[in-house]
Amino acid sequence: MLDDQALLQALNSTPVVDGRDMDLWRDDNELDRWAREHGGSGGDEERRWLRVARDALQAVESGKAGESRLHRVLADVRKVPRPGPSGIEWHLEVPPERRLAVELVLAWADVKERMPGRLRPCGNPDCRLFLLDRSRAGTARWCSMKTCGNRLKARRHQARTRETPRPE
Repeated sequence: MLDDQALLQALNSTPVVDGRDMDLWRDDNELDRWAREHGGSGGDEERRWLRVARDALQAVESGKAGESRLHRVLADVRKVPRPGPSGIEWHLEVPPERRLAVELVLAWADVKERMPGRLRPCGNPDCRLFLLDRSRAGTARWCSMKTCGNRLKARRHQARTRETPRPE
């Protein structure tokens, strides 16, 4: 099963670099590498389903419609309990080319349940990354304080100093 880190890697695979939107998963070899690192096999169909799942999760987390694509990813998927030596183990019944995409959606659902309100888009409107707020107060706003946080604070400071009239 995929973890929080794999979920963030997937969600953050479309960064803005030097003002240009990028898609790190557009490169089939890069996506196959990610898939194999997380138990997948790569290939056209697995890549297609991973991109659908990632795009749907990004849309939902950004407040846009993505639920219909999530329904497609999860169509006819079953989680079946099986007794094992350490208790009940849950097994996914899903076509192999869709398994990793379904695990991505399940990792997202797990984070939403365990850490409600903690997965969110970066507060910088020019950024397309997401963060998983692990702070005690739950008030983190930026994917990175060093980049987005400092940039936005500097912009606000500059705007305030421009608006403040100078004494004569």
